[in-house]
Amino acid sequence: MSHSTHAFSPSYPAERGKGKTIMLVAAILITVISLTLYHETGTEFGWISLVPSFIVLVVAISTHRTLEALAIGALSGLIILQPGDYIGELADISLAVMMDETIAWLILVCGLMGGFIGMLEKSGCTLSFSHFVNRAVKTRRQAMLSTAGLGVMIFIDDYLNALATSAAMKRLTDRFGISREKLAYIVDSTAAPICILVPISTWAVYFAELLEHNSATEGPGMALYIQSIPFMLYGWVAMLLVLLVAVGKLPDFGPMKAAEQRAQAGQPIPDGAPDTPANEHGSTQMSPLRGVFNFLAPMVVLIAASAYYEIDLLKGVILATLFTLVLYLVQRLATFSTLMDAIMDGFRTMMLPLAIVAVGFVLREVNDRLGMTTFMIDSLAPYLTVAILPALVFLVMAVVVFATGSSWGVFVISIPIVVPMAQHMDASMPLMVGALLSASSFGSHACFFSDSSVLSAQGSGCLPMQHGLTQLPYALLGALLTAAGFLALGFIMA
Repeated sequence: MSHSTHAFSPSYPAERGKGKTIMLVAAILITVISLTLYHETGTEFGWISLVPSFIVLVVAISTHRTLEALAIGALSGLIILQPGDYIGELADISLAVMMDETIAWLILVCGLMGGFIGMLEKSGCTLSFSHFVNRAVKTRRQAMLSTAGLGVMIFIDDYLNALATSAAMKRLTDRFGISREKLAYIVDSTAAPICILVPISTWAVYFAELLEHNSATEGPGMALYIQSIPFMLYGWVAMLLVLLVAVGKLPDFGPMKAAEQRAQAGQPIPDGAPDTPANEHGSTQMSPLRGVFNFLAPMVVLIAASAYYEIDLLKGVILATLFTLVLYLVQRLATFSTLMDAIMDGFRTMMLPLAIVAVGFVLREVNDRLGMTTFMIDSLAPYLTVAILPALVFLVMAVVVFATGSSWGVFVISIPIVVPMAQHMDASMPLMVGALLSASSFGSHACFFSDSSVLSAQGSGCLPMQHGLTQLPYALLGALLTAAGFLALGFIMA
């Protein structure tokens, strides 16, 4: 087997050498053991609560391995928490995570979405749609703009956006020499950052309920959410940046530049990626209009059914899968066994991203027990003024969400702290909600192991670290502009 020399390919033992790995493991062990000896039992962990997330970042950047980095970080945190019984604690937390309703929902939704997209690809309908769009799209710029446009149109849920948009557009972007990393960036930029700006998305429903439950407003939570949309600066900035990238006004830089040079040299799919070039010869032949209908009809049913069942993507994908199965069987596009194999193959392709998300939930639970979120907020509380509160809340919560990969779960802890603080200081509540949602969407967008980023990478056909490293400079630029915006608004509205 030939090994890749591409900078973002997975590491191979023969290429990396054992010395580097042993030194990294030894450094982590020494650090963790030292901290367990330093910390006094029964006292708060304080700054120590930041260590597991820091370990995750170090291991991920050093090895380019997402799942292993998360597992090492979580295990390190458990040793700090329970040095005498970290194995028992790991077993308890792992069981609790796997029995969590959110994880069960994720497994079913992502698995069925993988199977649903597998049917579209196996029947040849994805390729037919790509050929049809290719007739209208003549340039790289148009290919990227159409991808961003489709992402904006599928605003109902970031999971649906990440998987559906990438499935529809990746063969088209391949033809124009656009790297899968850039496709993943465009898709991810129109997932969570766009979903927060639309009040009929899963994000809006969830956060509106959370705001109402925590007495952030005397009226309906959705009314406050809608008032806050103009202040959800990261969503607006991310959308602006991706449009500038698509039209070529913002040049490629950092790791994305290397990925684009590789793609324009004839290799859009990075080495080690979970995808292969399309096999156009083996696909089912059908008329262009028929192919487009057979691709779009299941997508329309998926979106409509999800909306009908009160923004429930699980019910939507179940109905869409059944509809697609019947539609393709009636037209004899594939046999029943072929379609069922496609569903199972699609389900299997989602195992790695699901494992990453599940271990990310374990890390989040470890961070919660260490008190990381509360420590970061309490550390900055003495320095807060009403003018700098929005910017600081955005920055702190952005770091927390980036470190934990939990764009929703972390706000169950932080909103009960931030809302009373803002009310006590008589700060603008729509501005504060905008800062919180901006932090949440940034974390989902930038974190290489967040569910949205992992699914964007999976759907686009690249590894999470390949996507994360190339996207991070753009996300950090967006965060910098957003922080400046909140600082300005804080002084104007104080």
